[in-house]
Amino acid sequence: MKKSHLLVLSALAAGASAHAADPDAWQRCAALGDDNQARLACFDQWASGQQSAQAWRAPAASAKESVPPPVDATLPATRIIEVARTEGCRDPQYSELSRFWELESGSDCGTFSFRSYRPITVSVVASSSVNRQPTSDAADHSATESTPYRRTENRIQLSVRTKVAQGLLTQGHPTLKDSVWFGYTQQSYWQLFTPEISRPFRATDHEPEVMYVYPTTANLPWGWKWRYSGIGLVHQSNGQSLPLSRSWNRVYLMTGMELGNRWRVNARLWKRLPEGTDSDDNPNISDYIGRGELSAFWNVNRDHTVGATLRSALSSSGRGSVRLEWLQTLGSSSLLGGKSNLRLHTALFSGYGDSMIDYNRKRTVFSVGLSLVDF
Repeated sequence: MKKSHLLVLSALAAGASAHAADPDAWQRCAALGDDNQARLACFDQWASGQQSAQAWRAPAASAKESVPPPVDATLPATRIIEVARTEGCRDPQYSELSRFWELESGSDCGTFSFRSYRPITVSVVASSSVNRQPTSDAADHSATESTPYRRTENRIQLSVRTKVAQGLLTQGHPTLKDSVWFGYTQQSYWQLFTPEISRPFRATDHEPEVMYVYPTTANLPWGWKWRYSGIGLVHQSNGQSLPLSRSWNRVYLMTGMELGNRWRVNARLWKRLPEGTDSDDNPNISDYIGRGELSAFWNVNRDHTVGATLRSALSSSGRGSVRLEWLQTLGSSSLLGGKSNLRLHTALFSGYGDSMIDYNRKRTVFSVGLSLVDF
C-alpha cells in the first residue's frame, strides 16, 4: 500500500474522530503536513461531521422549542406542605370546648352528622324517696292514687345533636366558625326491679332544643380563655296526659370558658316563656328547678374527670339542685385505637327537678352506670 494511501486512511480516521465534539480535530487535519491529498480528505471528513452534528442538533432544538414550558416550577412544593389533619372535632390539638362546639375550622366535623350532647347513660339509681303520687299546683294535675314504685330503679339517658348550619356571622374569618345546632335529650326512669307492677317506665322526659353558638377568643385573668357564647330555645315535657302532664318552654343565654385542657366552666341563664293559666301544667316551676346553672369540670388526668353542676332559683326560696359527677375511662386505648369513649359514670344529685314529674319534689339520687361521651 502506498504511503499516500496510508495518510488518506489516517486522515479519514482523524476526520471521523471530529464527529465528536472535539475542538482540536481541525488541528490534527492541519498537522498532516505536505500531503495535500490526505489533508484535504481530513478536512472534508471534518466538514461533513460538522454538518451531521448540526443536522442532529436542529431537530432536538426544534423539539425542545415545541415542548411547552412548565406551568409552574414551584408546583412540586405543594407536596411538601403538611397535609391538613382530618380528625376535625376529634383532633386532640384543639381544646375540649373547641372540639365540642366545633369553634374553629380545624375542629369542624361538618353539618348534619350526629354527635353526642349530654352523656348517653345506662345506670342503676337508688334514691331517698320516689314520687308515688305526683302533684302539681295546677288544677287537675295531681295523681288521684298512689303507685307502689320502688326507690331503686334504672335510668336511661339518650342525647344527640347535629349541626344544621355554620359560618353565618363569621364568614371571611380565617379560623373561627359560628354554628346552629339541633339537640335532643331523652331521660327515662324504668322500674326494672318492680316485677309485681310489670316494670313500667315511671317517667320519660323529652327535651328538644335549638342553639346558636358564637366562638370567642378573649383572654381572661389567670390563663383562662373565654371560648364561646350563645342563645338557645328549649322545650321539655314528659309526654303524659292529665293529670301527669308536665311541660315548659325556655329561652336561654349560655357561655363557656376553659383553662388549658384541665378545666372548663359553662353557664346558662334562662327565662321561661309565659303560658296561660289554662295551659300551665306546672306553675312556679322556675322557683323549684331554677333560672340558671353553672357547671365546672376538671380533667384530673387522661382517664378521670370530676364535675359539679349547680342550679339556682335566683330567689329567696333557695331552691335548685346540685349534681356531682365522676367519670372514669374504661377500655384499653391501645385496642380501641385511641382514647375510649366508654366511661364508668358515678353521680350524686340532690334537689328539685331530677325529672319533670319531680319538679316540685326534693330528693337525693345516687347512680352508678356506663356512659358514652363525645362519640
